[in-house]
Parts: sequence; structure tokens; C-alpha cells
Amino acid sequence: MALTVDDVDRFEAFRPRMEAVAYRLLGSASEAEDAVQETFLRWQGADTGRIEVPEAWLTKVLTNLCLNQLGSARARRETYVGQWLPEPLLAGDPMLGPADTAEQRESVSYAVLVLLERLSPNERAVYVLREAFDYPHREIADVLDITEAASQQILHRAKKHIAQGRARTRTETDDAAARRIIDEFLAAAASGRTEPLVRLLTQDAVAIGDGGGKVPARAKAFEGALAVAKFMRGLFKPGQAKRALVGGSPSVYASTANGDPAVVAVLDGHVIGVMCLEVTADGIAAFHSQVNPDKLERATRRWSAGDHGDPLFAL
Repeated sequence: MALTVDDVDRFEAFRPRMEAVAYRLLGSASEAEDAVQETFLRWQGADTGRIEVPEAWLTKVLTNLCLNQLGSARARRETYVGQWLPEPLLAGDPMLGPADTAEQRESVSYAVLVLLERLSPNERAVYVLREAFDYPHREIADVLDITEAASQQILHRAKKHIAQGRARTRTETDDAAARRIIDEFLAAAASGRTEPLVRLLTQDAVAIGDGGGKVPARAKAFEGALAVAKFMRGLFKPGQAKRALVGGSPSVYASTANGDPAVVAVLDGHVIGVMCLEVTADGIAAFHSQVNPDKLERATRRWSAGDHGDPLFAL
């Protein structure tokens, strides 16, 4: 069925919100874009004149497409090479969605996106729609074809699972604070000594990397402050072998990704690595490093469109 100009405009006005919903549900910007495009095709084939509340209709179609995608995605991740981590989004990316409340900012943090992988598809959907987008349980129930009571119970379980997976409370940081944290961390990492790094970390700090089998990344996480500090010391030590491995000398920048302080490595205009730091009141609790090139294409586009000043140093 042919869409009118108003139908297309209505969809496009809602596209940013749909992309933000889909990203939180799938943990992948590229898969989120595909899900929104598939929703458009469903919209194109619908009798839009009979749809009373277009936003509710689109949300339901999109959410269910994402839930179906989650099932197949989990099967693929069982054979994924190494650790699977979400795709990071750099500061200002519209796909990050609303950030007016602490719950909204928390829901898109890298640590929570990792924990969302442990939830069932329905738990993930209810958590995202309620915590990140403030949908009332009545509307969530309509989207998922469940009762309001069931939606409330599912949210309670989802929040409990997330809380159990977090030993400490994340500390929110603005751009200036993020830059100070990155500067302090990189200075310690470049010192060549483990002690300054250990002092910045929680005792149970972890470091996890995702190379997707395309870039070397340790399959098992580094655990404990000393092990993580030794790894970081070696990671940020310049060397000819390292340059040969990545094909040049990457420039290192301080930035933010998913609302967290982040180290961004750039080579020849391409983002080749994003390391998100989970900061708590007790220190840095986790490092999540995305180096799979398939998951950095959007970050590269975003990076290329902005001015980031001079790099902190080159590896």
C-alpha cells in the first residue's frame, strides 16, 4: 500500500526513538537500524488510515521484531569467537536516546547493556520500555500481549537481576570529569609501573575485550586489580610489534561512550578501539574494550563528523 507524505513524515519523526529502543534491546547499532527499516516495511504494507495510535503500533511491531531477533542473536553468540560485547556509541549519538533521568542514563551505560544480555527477551523489553522510555505498564502490556500485573512482575525480576549483577553503584560523570579520569588512568598506564594503576582500581576490577575473532582479544576476562593493572600497563606501552599488528601508530583520545569515560584509539581516520570505563565511588570497576571492526563502523562515522582536538598520545 502506498504511503502518503504524512505517513512517511510520521514515521520519520518517530525513527530516532525507535532506533534508541532497538539499540537497547539488541545491543547493536547496525541490527537496530535493520529492525527499524523492517518496521518501516511493515508500516508501508499496513492500512495506516485504520491505525488509531501510530506510535503504539510502531512500538509494538518494532519490539516484537527485536524480540525475534534476540532469539537468533543468542544462538549466534553461542558460537561467537571470544567475549561478546555490545556496540559502543560515542557521545552525542542520537541512538543513545533520552538522558533526562538517572534511569535513562543508566539504561544505556555499557555495564547495564552487558547485564541486559542475561535477561530473558521479555525481561529485557519491559526493562527498556519502562526504565529508559517511561512507557506505562498498560502500554507495555499491550506491546507484549501480557497483563499489566505480569509487566510489573517482569520489571521487578529484571531490576533484581541487574542489581545482583552489579557489585557497586556506577558514578555518573560529566565531560570534564570523564577527561580527568581518563588522563589519570592513562598517566598511570604509561608510567610503566603497576602500583599507580592498582590504586585507581577496585580490588575486583575486570577487563573484558571483544575482537570477534577478527582482532586479537583474550577470550577470558582479566580479573582482580593486579591482573588488570599488569594488562593495562602492557596495553598502553608503545612498541614496534604492536604497531605492526594494527598497521600503524594509533592516536589515543579521551572521550565518552554510552555515558561513561572512554579511551578511543584512531588510526587513519578509523576508530579501531573503544574502551569504556565503569567508574564507581571505590575506583574503576571494569574496562570493556570493543575492537571488533564490525562493531566500530558507526563509531567511525560519528568520529569523522566531529572535531576532537589533539590526541593525548600515539601508541
